[in-house]
This record gives sequence, C-alpha cells and structure tokens, in this order.
Amino acid sequence: MQITETELSGLFIITPKIFEDNRGYFLESYNFRNLDNFGIIFNPVQDNESKSIKNVIRGLHYQLKPFDQAKLIRVIEGKIFDVALDLRKSSKTFGKWFGIELDSKTKKQLFISKGFAHGFSVLSETATIQYKCDNFYNPESERGISIFDNTLNINWRININDSIISTKDRENPLLRDAEINFI
Repeated sequence: MQITETELSGLFIITPKIFEDNRGYFLESYNFRNLDNFGIIFNPVQDNESKSIKNVIRGLHYQLKPFDQAKLIRVIEGKIFDVALDLRKSSKTFGKWFGIELDSKTKKQLFISKGFAHGFSVLSETATIQYKCDNFYNPESERGISIFDNTLNINWRININDSIISTKDRENPLLRDAEINFI
C-alpha cells in the first residue's frame, strides 16, 4: 500500500498493491497499521455504499463538530471525479479543493480528514462507491456547500447542464454563507 499526501494537508491518496492472476485479483483496501505508521489515525465505525448513474453529482457534504467525519473513499465499480474542499478556517488552504479520478481499475482511494466537505461526479455509465467513516451519520449536523459556487471554480469533469443533482444538494449555500465550525 502506497500512501501519498496531497498539496492539501489531511488528504491522502492510497494506492493498494493489487495481486492478479488467472483467478482474478486480491488487494488490501484498509489496514489500520499501515495508516497509523504513516501518521493517519482512522478508526472507522460506519461503512457506506452508494450507486449512481452517469452525470450525477453528490455533494459537497460534511457534518459539523462534534459529529464531523474522516472518510476513506473507494470505487467498487466505475469511475468518479472525487472532490474534497478544505473547511478548516485556520488552514492555509481554507476554501481550496482537491480533485482526483478514482476508478475500479486502479483502485486508488482518497483519505479525507475531518474538516473537509466531500463530493463527487460520476464519469462512467454507473459507479458504486464505498466509503468508511470514523463517526456515525448525524442528520442534525449534516451540512453542504453548493457545487455551483463560482468562487470555488470546481471543474466536475461533466457538462453541468447534463448533471443530475438532488433537490437537497441544489439548495446548499455558497461557501461564504455556509455554517462551518472547523478551526
């Protein structure tokens, strides 16, 4: 397992070793010890899976403290453009985002520390995403940032006019108007 920190502190690309033969493949998708040795403390308590069709955009989602979540994102089937937005007000990269294509072929993963909003767009016909979280879902603390916020200038890698977005996500506020309690 190779772990690489991105230009945004707290975001890590995890590239597993894939062992393939005529039977198929094997990989280790999570290993507490490997992450801990790299300085990443991550104890997942909830495992989520979603399936979406092409041009779906989900996000940008987060939960307020004390229900904030670190997440480990992986694609089981298909391809997505995965985005994490820094919401830590004291961070040098507050309001900056990082994006990466994740797919079922390379099996790269993105580890997102607490203090980030998360979203993705679906680039393939369908995509099944699995994400481990280190805190339970709490609907009262759930918040979002608008994917249409022009100050963020996120290129979702799909035609925005063809995008499929939930009513709830369409109503998310701009970053400047969002409730954020990360320091």
